[in-house]
Amino acid sequence: MTGFDRRHFVTAAMLGAGAIAAVPAPARAQALPPLKAKLGHEVMGILDEKMALYLERFGVEGVGTAATITDPGRIYNSVDELKRMRELAEKHHLTMEIAECALPTQNVDQQAHPAINLGAGEQRDRDIESFQQLIRNCAAAGIPCIKYALNYLGAMRTSYEVPGRGDALVSGWRLADAPTNLPLTRAGVVPADLFWERITYFLERAVPVANEYKVRIALHPHDPGVPPEGYRGIQRVLGTVDGVKRFVQIHESPYHGLNFCQGTMSEMLQDPGTEIFDVIRWFGSRGKIFNVHFRNIRGHRDDFVETFPDEGDVDFVKALKVYREVGYDRLLMPDHAATIEGDPRGRMENFAFDFGYIRGLIQSEKHVA
Repeated sequence: MTGFDRRHFVTAAMLGAGAIAAVPAPARAQALPPLKAKLGHEVMGILDEKMALYLERFGVEGVGTAATITDPGRIYNSVDELKRMRELAEKHHLTMEIAECALPTQNVDQQAHPAINLGAGEQRDRDIESFQQLIRNCAAAGIPCIKYALNYLGAMRTSYEVPGRGDALVSGWRLADAPTNLPLTRAGVVPADLFWERITYFLERAVPVANEYKVRIALHPHDPGVPPEGYRGIQRVLGTVDGVKRFVQIHESPYHGLNFCQGTMSEMLQDPGTEIFDVIRWFGSRGKIFNVHFRNIRGHRDDFVETFPDEGDVDFVKALKVYREVGYDRLLMPDHAATIEGDPRGRMENFAFDFGYIRGLIQSEKHVA
């Protein structure tokens, strides 16, 4: 290279560097806020010493759990009952972040206290009063969130023994295989307008108390969605993204939001591998995600199987970046772990894998500037 050529090359390189430096700050990629999400677990039933040790062993940081109700005349926990459960969790370096309640995700025919869902007159009002008291008691016990559902059909699957990776068995839903001759539930026919009326009735009475005591109430959406005309007489209004958006905007409040089941929300989409990220952004940017069931699927609306978190259609690395982008700072929980044929503890083995995978993702993302 001649002297002229070398000078020309150096000058061009310097000009190029200067041009990059001169790009205005807004045009550059914005740094994401630090990731504050933590590994959590939703206990099926009531946390005990053995389960607490298991969760501590795998680095779980926070739990959602029911607590024993010692008085059969109540359907809500007392302050002391909640405090005892919180103290057991803290003994094992866990925070009790979520309390379960008498509004489960079960089919209404299996619910012990269905009056709120059934719109059953005075009993509905008494049960709502019990929910209000649980909010007050959680505030007194230092528990920031209650998980609940407004549900008739429960979490439906057409198979619980779909072959998964290795010898694992996973569940799936294929609408084309769903029975068409099942009887109505005890709720009878519930069209969308009636369902929304009952949802609004509950929220108008629960949200003001949540506001007063600063306890978040987190609804689990319907898993899975069904056709618009309904299934078993029920139009599942919380089984579409638009329906869940409508829900969080009824009686707007920072204490009214979601147990955001990423798996369930993915099941509502035709292409979850590309669509779920904007769904997370919509709810996350509005502060409506109070807890995440960090679950993956393969497939799409009306035809999907559940998977281990690292092998489904949704890129969990990308999903975690979106939670970081919207400033999500609460729990990420594995959900619906696979089972193993003939091994009653297989689910716990597979949850252990999920814990390690999600914990690794969280730690890796925390080290990304």
